[in-house]
Amino acid sequence: VQLVESGGGSVQSGGSLRLSCKASGWMDSRNYCMGWFRQPPGKEREGVGIFDGDVRIRYAASSKGRFTISQDRNGNTLYLQMNSLQPEDTAMYYCAATRSGRGYALCSENRPGGFKFWGQGTQVTVSS
Repeated sequence: VQLVESGGGSVQSGGSLRLSCKASGWMDSRNYCMGWFRQPPGKEREGVGIFDGDVRIRYAASSKGRFTISQDRNGNTLYLQMNSLQPEDTAMYYCAATRSGRGYALCSENRPGGFKFWGQGTQVTVSS
């Protein structure tokens, strides 16, 4: 599975960005959980949110109400719409994926170690 993020950039506080993650190399996107994570400068990687089918979308506390995760109809592109961006949102943003379903551990935005496949990341910088 290959993941390629795009859409990062520099914005001012209060602005918006939409990140995309294009996935390839899998047979059926319905067998995978996808997620967004970020790593601020000098800090550990942290969860933003996950998309595990339409019925299970979860957000980290820092994302709720401002960020929205969605997926395109064929399941091969994951989006992260980020609104009301603040300087503390500055980070490298990563897309990740892992197998899900029967026999697999439940994916979580709190467990980046549970994701097997990662993209190269896209930088988001928010200035005040």
